[in-house]
Amino acid sequence: MTPEQVQLVQASFQKVVPIADTAADLFYDRLFTIAPEVKPLFPEDLGPQKKKLMQMLATAVMNLHQVEKILPAVEELGRRHVGYGVTAKHYEPVGAALLWTLEQGLGADFTPPVRVAWTEVYTTVAGVMTKAAATVPQPA
Repeated sequence: MTPEQVQLVQASFQKVVPIADTAADLFYDRLFTIAPEVKPLFPEDLGPQKKKLMQMLATAVMNLHQVEKILPAVEELGRRHVGYGVTAKHYEPVGAALLWTLEQGLGADFTPPVRVAWTEVYTTVAGVMTKAAATVPQPA
């Protein structure tokens, strides 16, 4: 990511923070609409999960300028998700739901450069998570 992309993501996320609860609702509603097969991977009560999502996004976004500091946590998240039943194919609808949510939440501020920057962030994070997940031993 370029420094300009980091700045775009960080600035746009600051506009999401005040609507974090709504953004989390939008995200999960969209995810379950486009990928209903993932719904069983989540708890019935999504409240705590929504908070975790927004906290994880905030941590990742605020540390993009020093990404090496968050890589171990992102790798661990990828490994942990294997235990929840997450597979590599699940990352595509999650990314689509995230971009859709940002588009809904940011409106006109979700410009093409902002979309490209967020796509880069998600592609990078998902890539790190799937690579780490691939190191988890599979049961026989």
